[in-house]
Amino acid sequence: MKLYNTQTRSKEEFVPLQEGKLKLYACGPTVYDYFHIGNARAFITFDVVRRYFEYLGYEVCYVQNITDIDDKIIDRAIDEERDFNLVAAKYADAFLEDCLALGIKPPTHQPKATDTMPQIIALIKALEDKGHAYEANGDVYFDTASLPEYGSLSGKQIEDQMAGARVAENMAKKHPADFTLWKKSKAGEPFWQSPWGEGRPGWHTECVVMGQHYLGDSFDIHGGGIDLVFPHHENENAQAIALTGKPLARYWMHNGFLNIDGEKMSKSLKNFFTARDILKEYDAEDIRHFFLSKHYRSPIDFTRELIEESHKAVQNFNKALQDFELEALKTQNITDETVKKAEQDFREAMDDDFNTAKAIATLFDLSHKARNKATEPGLRAQYAAMLVRLASVLGFFQNPAQTKTTEMPDLSKALIELILGYRAEARTSKNWALSDKIRDDLLALGIEIKDGSQGSSWNLRI
Repeated sequence: MKLYNTQTRSKEEFVPLQEGKLKLYACGPTVYDYFHIGNARAFITFDVVRRYFEYLGYEVCYVQNITDIDDKIIDRAIDEERDFNLVAAKYADAFLEDCLALGIKPPTHQPKATDTMPQIIALIKALEDKGHAYEANGDVYFDTASLPEYGSLSGKQIEDQMAGARVAENMAKKHPADFTLWKKSKAGEPFWQSPWGEGRPGWHTECVVMGQHYLGDSFDIHGGGIDLVFPHHENENAQAIALTGKPLARYWMHNGFLNIDGEKMSKSLKNFFTARDILKEYDAEDIRHFFLSKHYRSPIDFTRELIEESHKAVQNFNKALQDFELEALKTQNITDETVKKAEQDFREAMDDDFNTAKAIATLFDLSHKARNKATEPGLRAQYAAMLVRLASVLGFFQNPAQTKTTEMPDLSKALIELILGYRAEARTSKNWALSDKIRDDLLALGIEIKDGSQGSSWNLRI
């Protein structure tokens, strides 16, 4: 297996620290709002990394943090006139709900920053004792000049940051590149007692503590979005090297950006979508296919046309199983060499830096062969069984009801479209009671309606 390592800017052979075991850390959310569709890409990406290593037989320990104390959480608490703990709890629960809805497996450990405060304070004190941190007016900063390796992950040099420093730079710092480890709390803000007074930790320190607590001083893979390379991951790595002399992780994996219709997602552009928004219109596996049909390191453009294509692709996967029982396929004996070759092709794609786009092409081929009724039934069953085995590695076929989507006679389709037309008229006239009744009555018959900005769509659920 080869992975692209952000630190070396090259593909490297993956060699675990312990044979047969994978120690994986991926950054979780800062819980001040519902997570957006761009965040969903990272969460799905590392869910698949975890699933694939498990498929290969590795014992996986996957840690994903929840940052539940941060300036953004405090600002949201002020806006909502609520305690910061209530705000954090609300959006942490929503995060877990939305991950479950997206078919993301719960990590092995999911610590919260506020649960690890003693360890965070101890780490900062250790940095201070080793001469890598200093206190100024109740704040504690990491002294970047004390670490020659600083910048080794992102490639950014301290001198470059000093040259570009603004006039209004914090004068308490020794260097503009120095970053906050501990922040003195202002009046009315939450705080914890520390050797430097009342305050709260910096974001970069929280992740170091939570990762090392469960995975050790150095672990196999650290993942996240490309926007986290600097400063977050650079500053995490700096603290680990300063404390232990070892990098925090051997391999650094980062997924690419997501744009909306060719533009950066922004609330000001009114193209900001949460995962919760998209799940109202599309199934989780449609969203999963959309992301995985592109290599994780490549930027991806979210458009309605592309997500509709993913919806159709998932439907084709499901149709390939119509003549089979899903549970029976999971125990199907596979003897045909051409079917086995498909698994080899899939693994070659995944072993090449998680090339899920190429792996999905293998799934399409299996789907086509499983649907070909001119093929001997026993061989078709083997194709279908391999499709289930490999697609499950990518997180598909988690909802058995979805695999029962069937073909319908044209007349039946026309009748449903006619009913949806009447429902659209009810919505236009703001007759919400009738609109909801039609939707609920159709759902009782196994027909699910999803409303979106481009109109309503339907799926058969039998």
